[in-house]
Amino acid sequence: MATTTPARGAHTPPPGGTGTASNRHSTWRSRLWRFDDKASPYAYIAPFFLIFGAFGLYPLLYTGWIALHRVEMTGLDQSEWVGFDNFTKILQDSEFWTAVGNTFIIGVISTVPQLLVALGLAHLLNYKLRASTFWRTVILTPYATSVATAALVFALVFRADGGLLNWVLHFFGGGDTDWGNGEWSSKIAISIIVIWRWTGYNALIYLAAMQAVPTDLYEAASIDGATRWQQFRKVTIPALRPTILFTIVISTIGSMQLFGEPLLLQGGTLGSVGGSEHQYETLSIYLYNYGWKLGHLGPAAAVAWAMLVLLLLIALINWIVGRIMRKSAA
Repeated sequence: MATTTPARGAHTPPPGGTGTASNRHSTWRSRLWRFDDKASPYAYIAPFFLIFGAFGLYPLLYTGWIALHRVEMTGLDQSEWVGFDNFTKILQDSEFWTAVGNTFIIGVISTVPQLLVALGLAHLLNYKLRASTFWRTVILTPYATSVATAALVFALVFRADGGLLNWVLHFFGGGDTDWGNGEWSSKIAISIIVIWRWTGYNALIYLAAMQAVPTDLYEAASIDGATRWQQFRKVTIPALRPTILFTIVISTIGSMQLFGEPLLLQGGTLGSVGGSEHQYETLSIYLYNYGWKLGHLGPAAAVAWAMLVLLLLIALINWIVGRIMRKSAA
C-alpha cells in the first residue's frame, strides 16, 4: 500500500483546529506588544503630568479665575465678577510700583555679586585641592540652612542697637547704622542674606560645568602661552555661557519670589509691610498684605499674575541675550 510522506518542514495542524487558536493567540500577543511599546512611554511620564496638573496648572488657572472676581477671605464661597478691575486697581497703586522697584533693585544687587563670587569659588575648587569634598560641603552649608534661621541670625547682626555689624564698624570709626529703616541699607542687608544663602549653590553648578570642559582646550591654551587668568576668560567663560544664563534665570525667579528674608529682617508689623516706609517691600510681601492681612484675594491673585508676566518678560530678555551671544560666538 502506497503512503505519502509529508515534505520536510511542512506544518500539519493538529486535530481540533488548535492551529487557528495558536495563530489568534500570537496575533493577540503581537497587538498587545505593539500597544505596550506605544503606551509605555506615556504611562511613565503620566505621574508627572498628573502631579503638575493638580499642583501646578490647576492652581494657576484657579488664581486667574480669582483675579477676575471679587473674593474675600471671610467669604470664599461668595464671588462677584469684576473683570479686570483687580488688575486696574493694583496698576494704579503707587505701592505696587514701589514693590516692583524694590524687587528689581534687591534682585540686581544680590544676583550680580552672588554669581560673580560663585564663579570665583568654582574656579578655585576646580583646581586640585586637599579635602576638596570638605570644601564643597562647606560652601553648600548656607543653602541647607532654612531661610527662617538665616534671616533671624542676620536680623541680630543688622540690629541698630548692639548689632554685631555696628559693633565691628565702631572699630573703623563708623557710627550706628539703622540697617532696617534705611532706604538702601535695608536693601543691602536683605541682599547680603540672599548672597550668603545662594552663593555656594551656584558655585557647585558652575563647578560641575567647569569639570565638563575638555582639558585639551586648557592644554592648548597653556602651550600657546596663556596665563591662568587668560585661560579663565578665553576658555572657561565661553564654555560656561549656557550655565551662566541658566543661573541668571534661576536667580531672577528667586529674587521675584523673595519673601522670607524681608519678612523676618525686622519681624512683626514692620516686616510684614516691608518697613516703616515700605523701603524693602517686595512683590511677595505686597501680595501677602493684600491676601492674608487685608483678606482681598482678588487683587492678591492679580499681583500673582503680574509677577508671572514679569518673569516671562525677563525670561524673554534672557533668551534674546542668549541668542545674540550664541550668534556672536559662532
